Amino acid sequence: MFSVVTGGAGFIGSHLVDALVARGDRVTVIDNLSAGTRDNLAGHLEKGRVTLVTADLLAQGGWESHLEGAAMVYHLAADPDVRQSAVTPERQVQENIVATARVLEAMREHRVPALAFTSTSTVYGEASVIPTPEEYTPLQPISVYGATKLACEALISAYSHSYGIRSVSFRFANIIGPRSGHGVIPDFVRKLRENPRELEILGDGSQTKSYLDVSECVRGMLFAVEHARDQVNVYNIGSEDWIDVTAIADIVVRALGLSRVKYRYTGGERGWVGDVPRMLLAIEKLKSLGWKPQMGSRESVVSAAHAMAGEG
Repeated sequence: MFSVVTGGAGFIGSHLVDALVARGDRVTVIDNLSAGTRDNLAGHLEKGRVTLVTADLLAQGGWESHLEGAAMVYHLAADPDVRQSAVTPERQVQENIVATARVLEAMREHRVPALAFTSTSTVYGEASVIPTPEEYTPLQPISVYGATKLACEALISAYSHSYGIRSVSFRFANIIGPRSGHGVIPDFVRKLRENPRELEILGDGSQTKSYLDVSECVRGMLFAVEHARDQVNVYNIGSEDWIDVTAIADIVVRALGLSRVKYRYTGGERGWVGDVPRMLLAIEKLKSLGWKPQMGSRESVVSAAHAMAGEG
């Protein structure tokens, strides 16, 4: 199968590329390398298993032709920084909504039949039902990032129904693991390397959310793409439990071999503007097809913390 992965040099994207290559796909990655790196694809590039097109999806006239003949587009390219979206909202509107519209247009032009899209749990906002199912309403994001992803889902639904594109959108919990460049664990690792005696924790440390190892996430994505049958499909992907931020700090401290670290909390139930203090996704819809995560939140955090401690 010929697959195109936008954002395939990034965190989740490069792990997805690993899995696609392992199953025998011919893969083209389109990435502007603003967050991803060639190093994440180096082995595949050297062996000629992956073609890297260095291009910005916002720049028309060039990258679109690389979709010709593709059976599937995995659209992962985005600005994923929820915290920064409150500071530079226009950037996320462009890189998330406009870029997705460009991808959909290129798919329409080149008659690509199927799309997989990485959305987010933040489309739910502060859900009153936890665990939160895909059918939950009203969808009221409290971050610009969540709003842009919800807008992308709407565009994808419209293109799917209008042009016969089969789509699968994934609302992720917090996906963690090797190669991750942002999020609570890389943030803690960076801060503790700068000052191993004190750790700043945003909020009051009680924020409690679901975390899932990136390998489990990719496995769930590929399973859903294979088994989804509707024209427009939406699936939650996450673990079936959650963990609070202070517990994550404890795990990272141990992974770095530190002790007697003082925690300094910035206070409040939110770590930043748009932060959702409680998040746990219902995953029964995907489980009904035969998939379930093999790792929980704590196990995923322990694995990610040790991997990132070793990366330094």
